[in-house]
Amino acid sequence: MGNQSVLLRGINDDAKIIKELCLKLIQIRVRPYYLYQCDLGVGMEHFRTKVQIGIDIINELRQNITGFAIPTYVIDAPNGGGKIAINPDNVLEWNSQYIMMKNFKGEIFYYPEIKGGVNKKNE
Repeated sequence: MGNQSVLLRGINDDAKIIKELCLKLIQIRVRPYYLYQCDLGVGMEHFRTKVQIGIDIINELRQNITGFAIPTYVIDAPNGGGKIAINPDNVLEWNSQYIMMKNFKGEIFYYPEIKGGVNKKNE
């Protein structure tokens, strides 16, 4: 069985919380499979974090727990682009406005970065 979690601002956007979740999942024989960036949608903006937060969480996990307890950080690309793992190979451009990424087919997608100073990373 695999777990799919969504990164939510103010709820689980901290490496310690995700680490605790992942280790508890392993204890009950559930694989931490995906950590999703919050989808775009009406009324969802207040839950979104900057993508850098998710990257930082995964990097922190990689330094502290075993690899099979680390989920894959993904963005479900807008307009049916599918799940795209966020790693250096898939991120083509990243600025304060958007992240340009490619999926497994080589198709290019743009994911808008959160605006404003709500998060401390990458402002």
